[in-house]
Amino acid sequence: MHVVAICHWQEGADELVQALAAALGITAYEARPRMLGGGPAVVASFADPQRAFALAGKLERSGFATLVFDATEVRGRGGRFVVRRFEFKKWALRIESGDGQQAEILYGDIDLLLPCTSVVGTSETKNVTERKFSLGKTLLAGGVPMTTKVERQEEVSSEQRTKFLHLYAGTRSPAVFSQSGMTFDGLGDAMKMSRELNFAHLTSELRRLCPKAAYDDRLLTPAGQARLLGPGLNSETNLNLAVEILALSLRERGAVG
Repeated sequence: MHVVAICHWQEGADELVQALAAALGITAYEARPRMLGGGPAVVASFADPQRAFALAGKLERSGFATLVFDATEVRGRGGRFVVRRFEFKKWALRIESGDGQQAEILYGDIDLLLPCTSVVGTSETKNVTERKFSLGKTLLAGGVPMTTKVERQEEVSSEQRTKFLHLYAGTRSPAVFSQSGMTFDGLGDAMKMSRELNFAHLTSELRRLCPKAAYDDRLLTPAGQARLLGPGLNSETNLNLAVEILALSLRERGAVG
């Protein structure tokens, strides 16, 4: 599946709203919510890549900057450095992966920090036992209220939320920090009482040590993810795609580096 995203437009441009509506075959009323903020925002997805590039070309001729992504390729893409442990050194961040690979990234080379929240819905079937009023037993007991045991199955839904931080430094592969998948002993005396506090400290310390790095937190909320991905893509399965689109958009605009 190939997705088309628009980016870098000026808000309040009615002619662009009309152009987007015409390109997508929708009304201006439907198009306007997709253009809140300066983007990026996914506006369409196609199984046929030629249709995606054709739409992108049409939008560019109307004044939009566009990006086209192969969503399937992005979902399966490797190459990210998934951090298991980290340490703040004087001039650099030292990171280590789960399989023992190590790297050091100079603070001055870090140009973009993108936090996000993964929300995964889960459901399970549970057996529930209840006691309900039994008319038959009550009549047999001479009118004394009686109950009977009833078993039924109930679908129980829940959400698992995990925060991630994607760190970009020049041309090297992004480093990904997971709130639930790291150890925080590298913080030493600064280590906090919970993963949430430790992850917040990691983020704030990187922002302090890397003042020139761009920081964008729109993917921390479901609303921000939905605004970027549009109505046709589920953030539960397309969060990596949202991160990829946002990172490339920010870098193309010159907000980093």
